[in-house]
Amino acid sequence: MDRGVPGASALREHARRKHNREQTRQAHPHIGGLLLALRDEPQHEQAFLRGARGEAAVAGSLEARTSDGPTVLLHDRRMPRGRGNIDHLAISPNGIFVIDAKDWKGKVSVSTPLLGKPKLLADGRDRTKRVDGLDRQVAAVESALGDAAQSWPIQGVFCFTKADLPMLGLGTTKIRSHLLLYRKALAKRLNASGPFTTAQIDAMARVLAGAFPPA
Repeated sequence: MDRGVPGASALREHARRKHNREQTRQAHPHIGGLLLALRDEPQHEQAFLRGARGEAAVAGSLEARTSDGPTVLLHDRRMPRGRGNIDHLAISPNGIFVIDAKDWKGKVSVSTPLLGKPKLLADGRDRTKRVDGLDRQVAAVESALGDAAQSWPIQGVFCFTKADLPMLGLGTTKIRSHLLLYRKALAKRLNASGPFTTAQIDAMARVLAGAFPPA
């Protein structure tokens, strides 16, 4: 079973974009070289590098904190029909966790207006589209499992490495049905006892590894 490499696809995309940008220097040595000298690495390149680092940080922490238990972790899995990636899948004694790793900084909160849907805010920016993405990932796992999804609880999670989650002291923060957790709190859930045996966890991990191959 290939458990995948955390952040591998994000690193490849970062390298591809950086390579394409640097081709400008070769195609237009005078103008291109000046542009590259005056401009830092574009934000879209930096985003993929930060994403890869966040995935690696979450994976390293969860692997270390769950190493003594039966939980199986799969990393950087490809969604069906090229619809993006799942950062991590965790198959634990109490169910399946679909994990979106976030290396965001600043305060993260859930805004619940009187009219309209809840919004995920990070450092003052609306990041609700990320919730739509996690919705799709959870739905893809449910679809892949078919009837087995009735027996296995499937939980979406945003796992943060640096962000400030002030609401956690007052109770678990959620948006829609997805949890907002730090790595330690998520590992605690993965280590909690549940109805699924080591053999069942391993079998389900192999099913999901086949349905969602490494990206």
